[in-house]
Amino acid sequence: MTTHAPPFNDIAQLTDALRTSGYALLRPADVASLAGCSLDDLNTLAASWDHLAPDNYLKDGGNYRRRRHSCFIQDGATLTQTAHRAHWQPIEYNALHGGMHRLFEPVEPSTVALPAWGKLLRALGDACSRVRAAQPWYVEAHQFRIDTLEGIGRPTPEGAHRDGVDFVAVLLVGRSHIKGGETRIFEAAGPDGKRFTMLEPWTLILLDDATVIHESTPIQPDGENGHRDTLVLTWRTGGFQGDTE
Repeated sequence: MTTHAPPFNDIAQLTDALRTSGYALLRPADVASLAGCSLDDLNTLAASWDHLAPDNYLKDGGNYRRRRHSCFIQDGATLTQTAHRAHWQPIEYNALHGGMHRLFEPVEPSTVALPAWGKLLRALGDACSRVRAAQPWYVEAHQFRIDTLEGIGRPTPEGAHRDGVDFVAVLLVGRSHIKGGETRIFEAAGPDGKRFTMLEPWTLILLDDATVIHESTPIQPDGENGHRDTLVLTWRTGGFQGDTE
């Protein structure tokens, strides 16, 4: 595994990078450009991370994660929020929390109503459609805050994993008074890997879930109220996980 600064892709390389490498890493300014809005517009979303609810399903006994979760269907230019539903993954993709129907608090309606929310989700869904055929996408949106109030916080307590979807986006919303939180990406069927730390708000890593495995390393406090905020989005064809299980 090589270690270096974030290996950013040019925005024009997004589709080719996903097809050839299984991931693309975009700078914040390019994420805003892709979404057709400004970084200030994206920053209107950030305050909602101060209102996340505790994750009461952590099986490692920790209390370091707060989150909200909502589901959407994107069909062309139309993005529709679905009735609130539990998040479910099979054990094959999440050995720690797989097989559990986890009903989290929904993303606040005031957040979903912000123009930047819909622009961002639709733009990333369109990017997925440029890699695969355009089709209805079943989208799950997860707001996460990992804190260090009890010492160590674990962004991915399940370890290196795939999510059982078609595409995964991880956007850094902010990090404060922490060290760690390194992003690691591994070839699912090969030896190569990358490791880097996303530092700037609205840095984006977009992954082909069938091609790469990913994780984020634990965070440690480096001052008061240390935390790391991310928005994780997934796109899946054919339905949400758990629809037929």
